[in-house]
Amino acid sequence: MKVTSLTNPVMSDWFEGQGLRLDASPYVSDALEGKKALERLKDTVPLASLTAGHNGGIFHGPMFRRVYLTDPDHSVPFLGTKDMMAADLTGLPRLRKSDAESATLSYLRLKPGTTLISCSGFNAGRRAYVRPDMDECWSSQDTLKVEPDPKQIKSGYLYAFLLSRFGESLVRGSVYGSAVKHIEPHHIAGLPVPRFDADLEGRIHVLIQQSARLRACHQSALVAATKDFFDSNGLPELNEVGWHQQERDLGFEVESVGQVSLRALNFAPRARKVFEKLGLVDHKTLGTICAGGQLSRGVRFTRVESDTEHGVQLVGQRQAFWLRPEGRWIAASKTPSEVFASDETVLIAAQGTLGQNEVYCRPILATGSFLKYAYSEHFLRVVSGDPDIPGAYLFAFFRSEAAFRLLRSLSVGGKQQDIHESLRAAIPIPLAPLADRTRIADTVRYAYKCRDRADILEDKALALLTTAIEEAAG
Repeated sequence: MKVTSLTNPVMSDWFEGQGLRLDASPYVSDALEGKKALERLKDTVPLASLTAGHNGGIFHGPMFRRVYLTDPDHSVPFLGTKDMMAADLTGLPRLRKSDAESATLSYLRLKPGTTLISCSGFNAGRRAYVRPDMDECWSSQDTLKVEPDPKQIKSGYLYAFLLSRFGESLVRGSVYGSAVKHIEPHHIAGLPVPRFDADLEGRIHVLIQQSARLRACHQSALVAATKDFFDSNGLPELNEVGWHQQERDLGFEVESVGQVSLRALNFAPRARKVFEKLGLVDHKTLGTICAGGQLSRGVRFTRVESDTEHGVQLVGQRQAFWLRPEGRWIAASKTPSEVFASDETVLIAAQGTLGQNEVYCRPILATGSFLKYAYSEHFLRVVSGDPDIPGAYLFAFFRSEAAFRLLRSLSVGGKQQDIHESLRAAIPIPLAPLADRTRIADTVRYAYKCRDRADILEDKALALLTTAIEEAAG
Protein backbone atom coordinates (compact mmCIF):
# COMPACT_ATOMS: atom_id res chain seq x y z
CA MET A 1 0.00 0.00 0.00
CA LYS A 2 1.28 3.46 -0.90
CA VAL A 3 0.71 6.54 1.22
CA THR A 4 1.48 10.16 0.44
CA SER A 5 4.59 11.70 1.93
CA LEU A 6 3.98 13.91 4.95
CA THR A 7 6.64 16.28 3.65
CA ASN A 8 4.73 16.61 0.38
CA PRO A 9 1.00 16.40 1.30
CA VAL A 10 -1.78 16.40 -1.28
CA MET A 11 -3.10 19.96 -1.72
CA SER A 12 -6.67 20.83 -2.64
CA ASP A 13 -5.64 22.76 -5.76
CA TRP A 14 -4.09 19.57 -7.18
CA PHE A 15 -7.55 18.10 -7.79
CA GLU A 16 -8.42 20.59 -10.50
CA GLY A 17 -5.18 19.87 -12.32
CA GLN A 18 -6.09 16.18 -12.34
CA GLY A 19 -9.58 16.68 -13.72
CA LEU A 20 -11.15 16.38 -10.24
CA ARG A 21 -10.17 12.73 -10.02
CA LEU A 22 -10.82 11.35 -6.55
CA ASP A 23 -8.93 8.07 -6.84
CA ALA A 24 -5.61 8.06 -5.02
CA SER A 25 -3.22 6.89 -7.75
CA PRO A 26 -2.30 10.29 -9.30
CA TYR A 27 -1.59 11.79 -5.88
CA VAL A 28 0.30 9.12 -3.91
CA SER A 29 2.40 7.95 -6.87
CA ASP A 30 5.49 9.78 -8.10
CA ALA A 31 3.46 11.41 -10.86
CA LEU A 32 2.91 14.79 -9.26
CA GLU A 33 6.39 14.88 -7.78
CA GLY A 34 7.86 14.31 -11.24
CA LYS A 35 5.50 16.84 -12.74
CA LYS A 36 6.48 19.45 -10.15
CA ALA A 37 10.15 18.87 -10.99
CA LEU A 38 9.41 19.36 -14.68
CA GLU A 39 7.48 22.55 -13.89
CA ARG A 40 10.71 24.03 -12.53
CA LEU A 41 12.31 23.64 -15.94
CA LYS A 42 12.42 26.71 -18.14
CA ASP A 43 11.56 24.94 -21.37
CA THR A 44 8.84 22.29 -21.58
CA VAL A 45 6.21 21.81 -24.26
CA PRO A 46 3.03 19.69 -24.36
CA LEU A 47 3.44 16.25 -25.86
CA ALA A 48 0.68 16.86 -28.42
CA SER A 49 2.66 19.72 -29.97
CA LEU A 50 5.51 17.32 -30.82
CA THR A 51 3.53 14.63 -32.60
CA ALA A 52 2.06 14.28 -36.09
CA GLY A 53 0.04 11.73 -38.02
CA HIS A 54 -3.30 10.05 -37.46
CA ASN A 55 -5.40 11.89 -34.88
CA GLY A 56 -2.55 14.31 -34.31
CA GLY A 57 -0.02 11.54 -33.68
CA ILE A 58 -1.42 10.15 -30.40
CA PHE A 59 -3.94 7.41 -31.05
CA HIS A 60 -5.09 3.85 -30.63
CA GLY A 61 -7.27 1.75 -32.88
CA PRO A 62 -10.95 0.79 -32.89
CA MET A 63 -12.30 -2.39 -31.44
CA PHE A 64 -12.66 -4.94 -34.23
CA ARG A 65 -13.23 -8.62 -34.85
CA ARG A 66 -9.87 -10.32 -35.12
CA VAL A 67 -9.45 -13.05 -37.71
CA TYR A 68 -6.17 -14.91 -37.29
CA LEU A 69 -4.49 -16.87 -40.09
CA THR A 70 -1.28 -18.90 -40.30
CA ASP A 71 -0.34 -18.43 -43.98
CA PRO A 72 2.28 -15.63 -44.17
CA ASP A 73 1.07 -14.68 -47.67
CA HIS A 74 -2.36 -13.77 -46.34
CA SER A 75 -1.59 -12.41 -42.88
CA VAL A 76 0.55 -9.87 -41.02
CA PRO A 77 2.25 -10.05 -37.59
CA PHE A 78 -0.04 -8.65 -34.90
CA LEU A 79 1.38 -7.03 -31.78
CA GLY A 80 -0.55 -6.96 -28.51
CA THR A 81 0.28 -5.28 -25.21
CA LYS A 82 2.28 -8.29 -23.98
CA ASP A 83 4.03 -8.82 -27.31
CA MET A 84 5.32 -5.23 -27.44
CA MET A 85 7.55 -6.07 -24.47
CA ALA A 86 8.93 -9.28 -26.02
CA ALA A 87 12.55 -9.66 -27.10
CA ASP A 88 11.80 -12.32 -29.72
CA LEU A 89 8.89 -11.59 -32.06
CA THR A 90 9.11 -14.84 -34.04
CA GLY A 91 5.93 -16.41 -32.66
CA LEU A 92 3.56 -13.45 -33.04
CA PRO A 93 -0.07 -14.19 -33.96
CA ARG A 94 -0.98 -13.17 -37.50
CA LEU A 95 -3.94 -10.99 -38.45
CA ARG A 96 -5.79 -11.46 -41.74
CA LYS A 97 -4.00 -9.24 -44.27
CA SER A 98 -7.12 -7.99 -46.04
CA ASP A 99 -8.43 -6.68 -42.71
CA ALA A 100 -5.10 -5.13 -41.69
CA GLU A 101 -4.72 -3.25 -44.98
CA SER A 102 -8.30 -1.99 -44.99
CA ALA A 103 -9.07 1.70 -44.52
CA THR A 104 -10.31 0.92 -41.01
CA LEU A 105 -7.06 -0.60 -39.75
CA SER A 106 -4.27 0.39 -42.14
CA TYR A 107 -3.07 3.21 -39.89
CA LEU A 108 -2.28 0.66 -37.15
CA ARG A 109 0.79 -0.48 -39.08
CA LEU A 110 3.80 0.37 -36.93
CA LYS A 111 6.37 2.92 -37.98
CA PRO A 112 9.97 2.70 -36.69
CA GLY A 113 10.60 5.40 -34.11
CA THR A 114 7.06 5.35 -32.72
CA THR A 115 6.64 4.97 -28.95
CA LEU A 116 4.11 2.34 -27.89
CA ILE A 117 2.23 2.64 -24.61
CA SER A 118 -0.01 -0.16 -23.35
CA CYS A 119 -3.28 1.58 -22.64
CA SER A 120 -5.55 -1.15 -21.34
CA GLY A 121 -5.26 -3.98 -18.86
CA PHE A 122 -3.08 -4.91 -15.91
CA ASN A 123 0.13 -3.61 -17.55
CA ALA A 124 -1.29 -0.26 -18.69
CA GLY A 125 1.45 2.36 -18.91
CA ARG A 126 4.35 0.23 -20.15
CA ARG A 127 6.39 1.73 -23.00
CA ALA A 128 8.26 0.24 -25.95
CA TYR A 129 10.11 1.59 -28.98
CA VAL A 130 9.28 0.47 -32.51
CA ARG A 131 12.57 -0.85 -33.81
CA PRO A 132 13.43 -1.31 -37.53
CA ASP A 133 12.35 -4.97 -37.73
CA MET A 134 8.82 -4.16 -36.49
CA ASP A 135 7.74 -2.14 -39.53
CA GLU A 136 5.75 -5.07 -40.95
CA CYS A 137 3.69 -5.42 -37.74
CA TRP A 138 0.24 -4.14 -36.88
CA SER A 139 -0.72 -3.25 -33.32
CA SER A 140 -3.87 -3.86 -31.31
CA GLN A 141 -6.37 -1.27 -30.11
CA ASP A 142 -4.99 -1.73 -26.60
CA THR A 143 -1.72 -0.09 -27.61
CA LEU A 144 -1.40 3.68 -27.68
CA LYS A 145 0.84 5.02 -30.46
CA VAL A 146 2.87 8.21 -30.07
CA GLU A 147 4.31 9.24 -33.45
CA PRO A 148 6.86 12.07 -33.16
CA ASP A 149 6.90 14.91 -35.67
CA PRO A 150 10.45 14.77 -37.09
CA LYS A 151 10.36 18.53 -37.65
CA GLN A 152 9.75 19.10 -33.94
CA ILE A 153 11.64 16.38 -32.05
CA LYS A 154 13.81 13.33 -32.58
CA SER A 155 12.06 10.03 -31.97
CA GLY A 156 14.78 8.54 -29.79
CA TYR A 157 14.83 11.53 -27.47
CA LEU A 158 11.05 11.52 -27.05
CA TYR A 159 11.06 7.81 -26.27
CA ALA A 160 13.90 8.24 -23.76
CA PHE A 161 11.84 10.84 -21.90
CA LEU A 162 8.69 8.70 -21.86
CA LEU A 163 10.75 5.71 -20.70
CA SER A 164 12.58 7.67 -17.98
CA ARG A 165 11.36 7.75 -14.39
CA PHE A 166 9.91 11.21 -15.08
CA GLY A 167 7.98 10.02 -18.10
CA GLU A 168 6.94 6.83 -16.34
CA SER A 169 5.47 8.70 -13.38
CA LEU A 170 3.50 10.97 -15.69
CA VAL A 171 2.22 8.17 -17.92
CA ARG A 172 1.27 5.92 -15.02
CA GLY A 173 -0.32 8.86 -13.28
CA SER A 174 -2.67 9.11 -16.27
CA VAL A 175 -3.98 5.57 -15.75
CA TYR A 176 -7.57 5.35 -14.54
CA GLY A 177 -10.00 2.54 -13.78
CA SER A 178 -10.26 -0.17 -11.14
CA ALA A 179 -10.48 -3.75 -12.45
CA VAL A 180 -9.38 -2.83 -15.99
CA LYS A 181 -6.87 0.03 -16.28
CA HIS A 182 -7.07 2.50 -19.18
CA ILE A 183 -5.24 5.41 -20.74
CA GLU A 184 -6.82 7.54 -23.47
CA PRO A 185 -4.92 9.82 -25.92
CA HIS A 186 -6.20 13.01 -24.30
CA HIS A 187 -4.87 11.87 -20.92
CA ILE A 188 -1.26 12.18 -22.10
CA ALA A 189 -1.60 14.91 -24.75
CA GLY A 190 -0.64 17.60 -22.25
CA LEU A 191 2.33 15.85 -20.66
CA PRO A 192 5.22 18.36 -20.35
CA VAL A 193 8.22 17.28 -22.42
CA PRO A 194 11.48 19.02 -21.46
CA ARG A 195 13.56 20.50 -24.26
CA PHE A 196 17.32 20.89 -24.25
CA ASP A 197 19.92 21.94 -26.76
CA ALA A 198 20.01 20.08 -30.07
CA ASP A 199 23.35 18.46 -29.26
CA LEU A 200 22.11 16.73 -26.09
CA GLU A 201 18.82 15.63 -27.63
CA GLY A 202 20.72 14.37 -30.66
CA ARG A 203 23.13 12.31 -28.55
CA ILE A 204 20.25 10.71 -26.66
CA HIS A 205 18.43 10.00 -29.93
CA VAL A 206 21.48 8.32 -31.47
CA LEU A 207 21.91 6.06 -28.43
CA ILE A 208 18.26 4.96 -28.58
CA GLN A 209 18.48 4.37 -32.33
CA GLN A 210 21.64 2.30 -31.94
CA SER A 211 19.94 0.31 -29.20
CA ALA A 212 16.94 -0.35 -31.46
CA ARG A 213 19.17 -1.53 -34.31
CA LEU A 214 21.01 -3.89 -31.97
CA ARG A 215 17.71 -5.36 -30.80
CA ALA A 216 16.80 -5.94 -34.44
CA CYS A 217 20.19 -7.64 -34.93
CA HIS A 218 19.47 -9.83 -31.92
CA GLN A 219 16.24 -10.98 -33.56
CA SER A 220 17.70 -11.58 -37.02
CA ALA A 221 20.73 -13.46 -35.66
CA LEU A 222 18.52 -15.86 -33.69
CA VAL A 223 16.38 -16.54 -36.74
CA ALA A 224 19.51 -17.16 -38.81
CA ALA A 225 20.95 -19.53 -36.19
CA THR A 226 17.80 -21.67 -36.14
CA LYS A 227 17.71 -21.86 -39.94
CA ASP A 228 21.41 -22.77 -39.96
CA PHE A 229 20.71 -25.52 -37.40
CA PHE A 230 18.27 -27.39 -39.62
CA ASP A 231 20.13 -26.70 -42.87
CA SER A 232 23.40 -27.97 -41.39
CA ASN A 233 21.68 -31.12 -40.15
CA GLY A 234 20.12 -31.89 -43.51
CA LEU A 235 16.60 -31.07 -42.32
CA PRO A 236 15.71 -27.86 -44.20
CA GLU A 237 12.03 -28.90 -44.32
CA LEU A 238 11.81 -28.34 -40.55
CA ASN A 239 12.42 -24.63 -41.07
CA GLU A 240 8.82 -24.48 -42.32
CA VAL A 241 6.81 -26.98 -40.32
CA GLY A 242 3.46 -25.76 -41.66
CA TRP A 243 1.74 -27.13 -38.57
CA HIS A 244 -1.73 -25.80 -39.26
CA GLN A 245 -1.55 -26.70 -42.94
CA GLN A 246 -1.21 -30.38 -42.05
CA GLU A 247 -4.13 -32.70 -41.41
CA ARG A 248 -5.38 -32.46 -37.82
CA ASP A 249 -4.58 -35.22 -35.32
CA LEU A 250 -7.99 -36.90 -35.34
CA GLY A 251 -8.85 -40.61 -35.37
CA PHE A 252 -5.32 -42.04 -35.44
CA GLU A 253 -4.12 -45.42 -34.21
CA VAL A 254 -1.09 -46.35 -32.11
CA GLU A 255 0.14 -49.93 -32.33
CA SER A 256 2.10 -50.05 -29.08
CA VAL A 257 1.49 -47.67 -26.19
CA GLY A 258 3.43 -49.13 -23.28
CA GLN A 259 3.25 -47.93 -19.70
CA VAL A 260 4.84 -44.49 -20.09
CA SER A 261 1.67 -42.67 -21.19
CA LEU A 262 -1.91 -43.29 -22.26
CA ARG A 263 -2.57 -39.71 -23.38
CA ALA A 264 -3.38 -39.37 -27.08
CA LEU A 265 -1.58 -36.01 -27.34
CA ASN A 266 1.74 -37.75 -26.58
CA PHE A 267 1.34 -39.85 -29.74
CA ALA A 268 -0.06 -37.18 -32.08
CA PRO A 269 0.95 -37.97 -35.71
CA ARG A 270 2.14 -34.48 -36.65
CA ALA A 271 4.51 -34.35 -33.68
CA ARG A 272 5.65 -37.94 -34.27
CA LYS A 273 6.64 -36.98 -37.82
CA VAL A 274 8.89 -34.26 -36.41
CA PHE A 275 10.33 -36.70 -33.86
CA GLU A 276 11.05 -39.28 -36.56
CA LYS A 277 12.73 -36.78 -38.87
CA LEU A 278 15.02 -35.64 -36.05
CA GLY A 279 15.97 -39.26 -35.44
CA LEU A 280 16.90 -39.95 -39.08
CA VAL A 281 20.11 -37.90 -38.90
CA ASP A 282 23.11 -38.19 -36.60
CA HIS A 283 21.83 -37.35 -33.13
CA LYS A 284 21.89 -37.89 -29.40
CA THR A 285 18.91 -37.92 -27.10
CA LEU A 286 18.41 -34.91 -24.86
CA GLY A 287 18.73 -37.10 -21.78
CA THR A 288 22.14 -38.34 -22.94
CA ILE A 289 23.40 -34.81 -23.67
CA CYS A 290 22.26 -33.58 -20.25
CA ALA A 291 23.53 -36.64 -18.33
CA GLY A 292 26.41 -34.63 -16.88
CA GLY A 293 24.42 -31.42 -16.68
CA GLN A 294 20.76 -30.90 -15.79
CA LEU A 295 17.36 -31.73 -17.23
CA SER A 296 14.83 -30.94 -14.55
CA ARG A 297 12.56 -28.28 -13.14
CA GLY A 298 13.91 -25.72 -10.68
CA VAL A 299 13.69 -26.04 -6.91
CA ARG A 300 10.84 -24.71 -4.79
CA PHE A 301 11.67 -22.34 -1.97
CA THR A 302 10.16 -19.76 0.33
CA ARG A 303 10.25 -16.23 -1.05
CA VAL A 304 11.27 -13.51 1.38
CA GLU A 305 10.52 -10.00 0.14
CA SER A 306 13.47 -7.61 0.01
CA ASP A 307 14.60 -4.23 -1.23
CA THR A 308 16.87 -3.79 -4.23
CA GLU A 309 19.97 -3.25 -2.09
CA HIS A 310 19.81 -6.64 -0.37
CA GLY A 311 17.84 -8.65 -2.88
CA VAL A 312 17.85 -10.35 -6.26
CA GLN A 313 15.17 -10.29 -8.92
CA LEU A 314 13.11 -13.44 -9.25
CA VAL A 315 11.90 -13.81 -12.83
CA GLY A 316 8.83 -15.83 -13.72
CA GLN A 317 7.70 -17.33 -17.00
CA ARG A 318 5.89 -14.22 -18.24
CA GLN A 319 8.59 -11.61 -17.60
CA ALA A 320 11.48 -13.80 -18.75
CA PHE A 321 10.54 -13.19 -22.38
CA TRP A 322 10.52 -9.39 -22.06
CA LEU A 323 13.33 -7.16 -23.26
CA ARG A 324 13.94 -6.07 -19.67
CA PRO A 325 12.46 -8.49 -17.09
CA GLU A 326 10.76 -6.92 -14.08
CA GLY A 327 10.73 -9.65 -11.46
CA ARG A 328 9.95 -9.27 -7.77
CA TRP A 329 12.81 -8.63 -5.36
CA ILE A 330 13.58 -11.37 -2.85
CA ALA A 331 16.22 -11.60 -0.12
CA ALA A 332 19.53 -12.82 -1.51
CA SER A 333 20.49 -14.45 1.79
CA LYS A 334 17.34 -16.61 1.72
CA THR A 335 17.61 -17.59 -1.93
CA PRO A 336 19.15 -21.02 -2.69
CA SER A 337 21.92 -21.10 -5.28
CA GLU A 338 19.95 -23.60 -7.38
CA VAL A 339 17.52 -20.93 -8.55
CA PHE A 340 20.28 -19.15 -10.48
CA ALA A 341 21.28 -20.40 -13.92
CA SER A 342 24.74 -21.28 -15.17
CA ASP A 343 25.95 -19.73 -18.42
CA GLU A 344 24.09 -20.97 -21.53
CA THR A 345 21.36 -22.76 -19.62
CA VAL A 346 18.30 -23.17 -21.80
CA LEU A 347 15.26 -22.30 -19.71
CA ILE A 348 11.98 -23.64 -21.09
CA ALA A 349 8.65 -22.43 -19.74
CA ALA A 350 7.45 -25.80 -18.45
CA GLN A 351 4.12 -25.07 -16.83
CA GLY A 352 1.05 -23.55 -18.39
CA THR A 353 -1.82 -24.05 -20.78
CA LEU A 354 -1.97 -25.04 -24.44
CA GLY A 355 -3.11 -21.69 -25.85
CA GLN A 356 -1.43 -20.90 -29.17
CA ASN A 357 0.09 -17.66 -27.90
CA GLU A 358 1.05 -18.81 -24.41
CA VAL A 359 4.74 -19.02 -23.46
CA TYR A 360 4.42 -22.64 -22.31
CA CYS A 361 7.20 -24.63 -24.07
CA ARG A 362 8.97 -21.48 -25.31
CA PRO A 363 12.67 -21.12 -24.35
CA ILE A 364 15.07 -18.39 -23.31
CA LEU A 365 18.83 -18.58 -22.96
CA ALA A 366 20.44 -17.56 -19.68
CA THR A 367 23.65 -15.80 -20.61
CA GLY A 368 25.21 -12.36 -20.30
CA SER A 369 23.13 -9.95 -18.23
CA PHE A 370 20.43 -12.59 -17.66
CA LEU A 371 22.74 -14.53 -15.34
CA LYS A 372 22.07 -12.01 -12.56
CA TYR A 373 18.44 -13.10 -12.21
CA ALA A 374 16.96 -15.88 -10.13
CA TYR A 375 14.44 -18.04 -11.97
CA SER A 376 11.27 -19.64 -10.64
CA GLU A 377 10.81 -23.41 -10.39
CA HIS A 378 8.44 -23.34 -13.36
CA PHE A 379 11.32 -23.44 -15.84
CA LEU A 380 12.72 -26.67 -17.24
CA ARG A 381 16.49 -26.24 -17.00
CA VAL A 382 18.44 -27.76 -19.90
CA VAL A 383 22.16 -27.82 -19.17
CA SER A 384 24.47 -29.70 -21.52
CA GLY A 385 26.98 -32.08 -19.97
CA ASP A 386 28.90 -32.36 -23.24
CA PRO A 387 31.32 -29.50 -24.03
CA ASP A 388 30.99 -30.27 -27.76
CA ILE A 389 27.23 -29.57 -27.58
CA PRO A 390 26.97 -26.10 -25.99
CA GLY A 391 23.80 -24.61 -24.65
CA ALA A 392 23.78 -21.96 -27.37
CA TYR A 393 23.58 -24.73 -29.99
CA LEU A 394 20.71 -26.39 -28.15
CA PHE A 395 18.90 -23.07 -27.92
CA ALA A 396 18.99 -22.65 -31.70
CA PHE A 397 16.95 -25.86 -31.84
CA PHE A 398 14.56 -25.27 -28.96
CA ARG A 399 13.46 -21.83 -30.20
CA SER A 400 12.23 -23.39 -33.45
CA GLU A 401 8.59 -24.07 -34.31
CA ALA A 402 9.44 -27.75 -34.74
CA ALA A 403 10.79 -28.03 -31.18
CA PHE A 404 7.88 -26.00 -29.78
CA ARG A 405 5.30 -28.32 -31.35
CA LEU A 406 7.22 -31.40 -30.26
CA LEU A 407 7.47 -30.21 -26.66
CA ARG A 408 3.77 -29.33 -26.61
CA SER A 409 2.96 -32.90 -27.68
CA LEU A 410 4.76 -34.21 -24.60
CA SER A 411 2.40 -32.45 -22.21
CA VAL A 412 0.96 -34.09 -19.12
CA GLY A 413 -1.41 -32.78 -16.47
CA GLY A 414 -4.85 -31.26 -16.17
CA LYS A 415 -5.45 -27.52 -16.55
CA GLN A 416 -1.79 -26.72 -15.86
CA GLN A 417 0.36 -28.72 -18.25
CA ASP A 418 3.91 -29.95 -17.70
CA ILE A 419 6.43 -31.66 -19.99
CA HIS A 420 6.59 -35.44 -19.50
CA GLU A 421 9.80 -36.32 -17.68
CA SER A 422 10.59 -39.52 -19.60
CA LEU A 423 9.42 -38.37 -23.02
CA ARG A 424 11.43 -35.14 -22.96
CA ALA A 425 14.64 -37.08 -22.26
CA ALA A 426 14.06 -39.12 -25.43
CA ILE A 427 13.94 -36.11 -27.79
CA PRO A 428 16.54 -36.61 -30.58
CA ILE A 429 18.90 -33.64 -30.91
CA PRO A 430 20.52 -33.55 -34.38
CA LEU A 431 24.30 -33.21 -34.25
CA ALA A 432 25.79 -31.28 -37.15
CA PRO A 433 29.56 -31.49 -37.76
CA LEU A 434 31.53 -29.84 -34.96
CA ALA A 435 32.50 -26.82 -37.09
CA ASP A 436 28.82 -26.20 -37.89
CA ARG A 437 27.84 -26.56 -34.23
CA THR A 438 30.46 -24.00 -33.28
CA ARG A 439 29.28 -21.56 -35.93
CA ILE A 440 25.62 -21.91 -34.90
CA ALA A 441 26.47 -21.43 -31.23
CA ASP A 442 28.59 -18.37 -32.03
CA THR A 443 25.68 -16.82 -33.94
CA VAL A 444 23.44 -17.23 -30.90
CA ARG A 445 26.13 -15.77 -28.65
CA TYR A 446 26.49 -12.79 -30.98
CA ALA A 447 22.73 -12.24 -30.79
CA TYR A 448 22.82 -12.05 -27.00
CA LYS A 449 25.82 -9.74 -27.04
CA CYS A 450 23.76 -7.43 -29.24
CA ARG A 451 20.90 -7.56 -26.75
CA ASP A 452 23.17 -6.73 -23.80
CA ARG A 453 24.84 -3.91 -25.71
CA ALA A 454 21.40 -2.52 -26.58
CA ASP A 455 20.50 -2.43 -22.88
CA ILE A 456 23.73 -0.59 -22.05
CA LEU A 457 23.13 2.07 -24.71
CA GLU A 458 19.52 2.56 -23.59
CA ASP A 459 20.65 2.96 -19.96
CA LYS A 460 23.27 5.48 -21.06
CA ALA A 461 20.62 7.53 -22.88
CA LEU A 462 18.38 7.50 -19.79
CA ALA A 463 21.29 8.54 -17.58
CA LEU A 464 22.09 11.52 -19.82
CA LEU A 465 18.46 12.66 -19.81
CA THR A 466 17.99 12.18 -16.06
CA THR A 467 21.12 14.16 -15.25
CA ALA A 468 20.06 16.98 -17.56
CA ILE A 469 16.58 17.24 -15.99
CA GLU A 470 17.86 17.10 -12.42
CA GLU A 471 20.47 19.79 -13.10
CA ALA A 472 17.98 22.04 -14.87
CA ALA A 473 15.36 21.59 -12.12
CA GLY A 474 17.92 22.59 -9.53
